[in-house]
Amino acid sequence: MSKWVKLFFSGCLMFLPFLARAEAPTLPANLQWQTNDTDPVFADPNAKRGGRFRTVMLSFPPTLRMVGPDASNAFSGFLRENTMSLVGQHPTTLNPIPGLATHWAFGADGKSVYFKLDPDARWSDGVRITADDYLFVLEFMRSKFIVDPWYNNYYSEVITDIIKFDDYTIGVIGANSRPPTELLFELNLQPEPKHFHKLDENWVDNYNWKIEPNTGPYAIDSIRKGKYVEFKRKADWWANNKRYFAHRFNPDYVRVKVIRDMNVAYQNFTKGELDSFGLTLPRLWYKKANGVPYDSGYIGKIKFFNDVPQSPQGFFLNEDDPILADPNVRYGIAYSLNFAKLLKTVLRGDYERLQTMNDGYGDYTNHDIKPREFDLAKANHFFEQAGWNRRGGDGVRIKNGQRLSLRISYGNGESTDRLILLKQEAANAGLELTLQLLDGTAAFKQISEKKHQIAWLAFGSGGGAAPSSYWEFFHSVNAHKPQTNNITNTDNKTLDNKIDAYKAATDLQQRIKLAHEIEQLIYEDCGFIPGYKVPYSRQAFWRWLKLPAALGTKSSEDLFDPFGGNVIADSFGGSGGLFWIDEAEKEKVQKARILGEKFPPINIVDETWRVKPQ
Repeated sequence: MSKWVKLFFSGCLMFLPFLARAEAPTLPANLQWQTNDTDPVFADPNAKRGGRFRTVMLSFPPTLRMVGPDASNAFSGFLRENTMSLVGQHPTTLNPIPGLATHWAFGADGKSVYFKLDPDARWSDGVRITADDYLFVLEFMRSKFIVDPWYNNYYSEVITDIIKFDDYTIGVIGANSRPPTELLFELNLQPEPKHFHKLDENWVDNYNWKIEPNTGPYAIDSIRKGKYVEFKRKADWWANNKRYFAHRFNPDYVRVKVIRDMNVAYQNFTKGELDSFGLTLPRLWYKKANGVPYDSGYIGKIKFFNDVPQSPQGFFLNEDDPILADPNVRYGIAYSLNFAKLLKTVLRGDYERLQTMNDGYGDYTNHDIKPREFDLAKANHFFEQAGWNRRGGDGVRIKNGQRLSLRISYGNGESTDRLILLKQEAANAGLELTLQLLDGTAAFKQISEKKHQIAWLAFGSGGGAAPSSYWEFFHSVNAHKPQTNNITNTDNKTLDNKIDAYKAATDLQQRIKLAHEIEQLIYEDCGFIPGYKVPYSRQAFWRWLKLPAALGTKSSEDLFDPFGGNVIADSFGGSGGLFWIDEAEKEKVQKARILGEKFPPINIVDETWRVKPQ
């Protein structure tokens, strides 16, 4: 090497420290750091740690992954509720609260948020959670190897960059300006353990059953495929003594048992093999939840009203199906469904009709839209408009030799009696509905692969301060392909434009206006037919389960959720994990059952947070 070349390189080396310092990002000036350590706590300081909480799922999960093919299964809810985000949302005030970040600040551009990470935070394997785990999020979520278009898009089109300022300070940059509260939760990240993942073409298969390190109070401890998954509480969980997490998540173990039949599951509960059981179903509340265990005070009942965004529950019509491609047929189906009779009879007046796809979002909800009610004259009109003018000997409409017969796919046997009533009423309009009950996993697979005609199911509400699911459910970029949530295969350019404008809008009133217009277009498309909503939690529980004096919070959808769920925003915090197991009381109850002794019955109705129908 020549002397001049050596001098050139040595000169460059001299300047490297200065170049590194010049290129290192610096925080914007005048950031106003915020936190929240003043909102009321909602856990009970008298809560006791210990015991094994036993709950149920109807099918064993196809994977332990939370992204990629088959990841949006029912069990993934347990995993997600045990996964923390940068911030949470207080379940009563709805204010942000610290999570993995202790403080946050908003950039002047209206589309960036800066976070101070909690240096106490640890993965379940003991590794510190640092800014590098957030930088890895972009690589992970944008990777083709995870085979998940929704996350690929969200972490490209919504979250555009993540900046590391030091090991415990990051900035998250969004594509669009938002009102502050909406922006905070839109950019509210969950980290990915960089030390755990190896991204390559085999990632989906290689990580199907690997237990990923997590941030919440529990970690998967044992798995028996087809039988159960059991979580164990971390004795040294890093957030044990944090303000909004202290005295919560109290059982030492949470066992999620597979019982594929709801009736068998209820029998297990009454034998004392499960600790709580949902009684949302009228059949259970009125016909099953009575008798000796209830009269003797061994098992209690509670009906607790809440105020949360509602799950989009109803019929999702696959518009790629040749029959359902005609909007007149979809209108005819909507007018053939006698939800009023269903609510009054089978559901005993306990449920309410869901109004729109996104119901319960305050000003964002379009209250001018009302779902189509049962009307045979209108049903006949639209079916005839679509050319289904003739009826066969059995009353079913015929067109070009084909019967107006459509299959409803669903994954929960408890829906059968409800669907039978709707099927019988629809027959009066010349519509034949056939019912296809599948195992929950099989139903999910068929629907996610877009092989259904009509799907009957409910999605999670998504929560948040504003609806956030328009793009995934209704944008044409997600139509005509498997493994996306556009299970109606809606492909409407006008709707696409409104959704794109909604994603880009920065003004609050403009976003509300666009949300109303989008809901109107969803209504006019009629690929989604709203079902019903349940504005309360209704449960049975063994006497040894204890709750705080307030029982729950404004956001409590399940008073006996062992994890951090029931969140309004897509963030950890919520109102889960408030109950505890009283082992001394459990021993008393078990002895009393043997001796035939009784306790005072427990039958609670709490309307503190009840919202009257509009």
